[in-house]
Amino acid sequence: MSSAAAQALKFVSRAALSWKPTRRPQQTLAATVSRSGVGLHSGARVTATLIPAHAGEGRYFLVDGEEEARLAAEVGNAEPRSQLCTTLRRTEGGGPRVRTVEHLLSAMEALGVDNCRVERDDCFIAAFPSLQIRISYGIDFPKVPAIECQWFSTYLDPNIYSSKIAPARTFCIFEEIEKIRGAGLIKGGSLENAMVCSMSGGWLNPPVRFEDEPCRHKILDLIGDFSLLAQNGNQGFPIAHIVAYKAGHALHTHFLSYLSGKITVDQEELAGQC
Repeated sequence: MSSAAAQALKFVSRAALSWKPTRRPQQTLAATVSRSGVGLHSGARVTATLIPAHAGEGRYFLVDGEEEARLAAEVGNAEPRSQLCTTLRRTEGGGPRVRTVEHLLSAMEALGVDNCRVERDDCFIAAFPSLQIRISYGIDFPKVPAIECQWFSTYLDPNIYSSKIAPARTFCIFEEIEKIRGAGLIKGGSLENAMVCSMSGGWLNPPVRFEDEPCRHKILDLIGDFSLLAQNGNQGFPIAHIVAYKAGHALHTHFLSYLSGKITVDQEELAGQC
């Protein structure tokens, strides 16, 4: 803020402004809606899901499903030096940052959406022209220090796969095991066939085979999913450079559906699911 603007604010009386209740009932959305697109400044593909909220909850953002990192759309969370867009981040305790929120908040304010939960997932998958098959994959587990953010990039051939990808084991987070088992999954999982990492205690069955073993296993998963493009005995993986970040099986298969023409351009937003 310029010194002139700061000086002008000194002469504005707060008493001259008021936020009187309109006396109309608070409103929210009639149903959940989800939209995907490319971030204006980040360039990353983002999916935003707007969910009805209870009266009094206000408008707030959740990044990657972290309930404890709920970010209220309030002036106290606005970064004062954000350029070209409005950026929200909690002033106490840090946490995730949400940028370019002004257009969405403008629509909700003008149309009377007082309470709304906005879930944002930063994930994407893309294919670029390449003379060879190349895969670059990124993962991010900010609440698990032993894993955190990892990237691995490699060309793909049988020797590289056998030595650098195939040995990478599946993994899970210890604190999520009961929830996964409650869903009827991982009944055959054990410390002998999977890596288990605790948020606070690190790897429960070390050593890891590679420092970035979890990321390499995600590439293993992606190759298996992309094999579904195979037809009539031909290879499934396209000759391209595939770049993915926090994608997961659902996004892999939706992307394949788009490549194979199973979904149309109008349904491309499905490819933003993580």
